[in-house]
Amino acid sequence: MKHKILIVLLLLGIMKSNGFSYAAESKKSLKILAMGDSTTAGTPGFRSSAEEPPDGAGDEKSQYAYWMMQRHPEWRVINRGIAGQRSDEILPRLEEDLETFKPDVTVLLAGVNDVYQGYSADTVKSNLKKMYTLASKNGRKLVVCTILPYNTADEIRQKRILEINEWIRAQAKTHGFIFCDTFQALSSPDQPFHLTNSPDGVHPSIDDYKRMGAAIADALEKGI
Repeated sequence: MKHKILIVLLLLGIMKSNGFSYAAESKKSLKILAMGDSTTAGTPGFRSSAEEPPDGAGDEKSQYAYWMMQRHPEWRVINRGIAGQRSDEILPRLEEDLETFKPDVTVLLAGVNDVYQGYSADTVKSNLKKMYTLASKNGRKLVVCTILPYNTADEIRQKRILEINEWIRAQAKTHGFIFCDTFQALSSPDQPFHLTNSPDGVHPSIDDYKRMGAAIADALEKGI
C-alpha cells in the first residue's frame, strides 16, 4: 500500500514538472484588474469602484467582473472601468492601478469610445500598444479583449472596429497575450454589429455581461 501511494505521488510530481495541472491547481486564487470604459464598469446598471468608491454601486450583476467571480469564487476581479473614457484616458489610470493593486492578471478592453468619437484606428492601436506593454511588464499575465459592437455604429466605424480587433488578435498571437474575442461573444447572429441584448443599443444587458464574463473566464482558464 505504501508503495502505491509513493508511486502516485511520484507521478503527480512528474505531471506537474511537465506542465500538467490537476484539480488543486485549477482553484488557484487570482487578483484580476479589469480595466476599461463603460463596458467594463457595467453601464447602465452598475457604477464601478473607480466611479463610485469604494465598492461601486447599482446592480452588481450588470458587470462581467461579477460573473467571473460567480464562476470562480477564488478570483478577486477589481472593476476599474469608467464610462465614456477613451484609450488615452485609460492609459494613465492603468499605470497607477497596476502599482496600487499589483494584480496577477490584467483584463483590458478599450477603444470603443475613441471610435465612437471619430478617432482613427491608428490612434487606438498606439494607445493600446502602450497599455499592453505596461500591463505585461515583468511577465505579468494580460487578457486582451476585442472592442464590442454597438447598434448605432455606421459603416466607417464598423470598419474601424474590425481593423482594430484584427490588430488585437495579431498582437495576442505575436506577444503571447491571452486573447478573448468579446466582440464575437456579444455579437448578434443576424446583425453582427448589434449587441445580442442591449437596454439602450450601446451597452450590454445583464445577460450580455454574463456572456462576457464567461468568455473572459474561458480565455483565462486556458491561458494560465
